[in-house]
Amino acid sequence: MLIVMVVVIGGMMWWQSKKAKQQQAEKQDFRRNLKPGTEIITIGQVIGKVVEVDEQYEEIVIDSEGSKMRFSFNAIAREYTRPAYVSDDEVDENGNPLPDNADETPTDDAEAQKPIEGVTAEAETKSADNGETK
Repeated sequence: MLIVMVVVIGGMMWWQSKKAKQQQAEKQDFRRNLKPGTEIITIGQVIGKVVEVDEQYEEIVIDSEGSKMRFSFNAIAREYTRPAYVSDDEVDENGNPLPDNADETPTDDAEAQKPIEGVTAEAETKSADNGETK
């Protein structure tokens, strides 16, 4: 029993180590392949575009709204992608998009409350089959 536990714990440690090495290699590849014009975000949450990459000293210069800053490669977290923004005016209270044509929805409440003809006829035939009168 003890041997099985040692083997399982050893396997988990090996798997974690392998995964960490893989993630580290992916980050290094990303940082080495940075080109000017790429929009990035640093570990300090500074967002900017790459202006210059100095591989000899492992430094990168980014432009953030007119301010140029120099960072180490290790300070680059990931490529920045701007999240989608949807205005509250474009969705209902459940977050569903509003219909494109507001003209198609009935403005009169009585008109919107009219029953659908097929559903009404079906309900009447079911009540007639049960012997109930309406």
